[in-house]
Amino acid sequence: MNKLLKYTEKDLQNIELEDWLNRKPAELRPIASKWIKVIHHCGPDVQGIFHDNYPMGCVDYAPFAYVNVYSAHVNVGFFYGATLPDPSGILEGTGKLGRHIKLRPDQVYDEQTVRQLIQLAYQDILQRTIWE
Repeated sequence: MNKLLKYTEKDLQNIELEDWLNRKPAELRPIASKWIKVIHHCGPDVQGIFHDNYPMGCVDYAPFAYVNVYSAHVNVGFFYGATLPDPSGILEGTGKLGRHIKLRPDQVYDEQTVRQLIQLAYQDILQRTIWE
């Protein structure tokens, strides 16, 4: 297993979620807000932080999922997404570990699948933090 990515105090940004959301395109805010809440509510040990100017969910400062907003879509991303099961094939990306899902306002997607991937990413980071 690779060394676990963990953020420290120097990596964290003091950004308010509502301020961040209000600077994003209006049609994308509800999508971003929804998935940030889902990530943050995975478990009592989830920390909501900002790093690289976007919000993410961590356990013991080890990130497992994030949300970022672009001009026409929202990414829900997974730091160890390449290791997650993806029978529906919705994960995108070719990096060594990271994967993401692109969500657009006019797109129909299976919300349950996105929720399941977020939950799987959370369970995965719990295991990774135990074995670090």
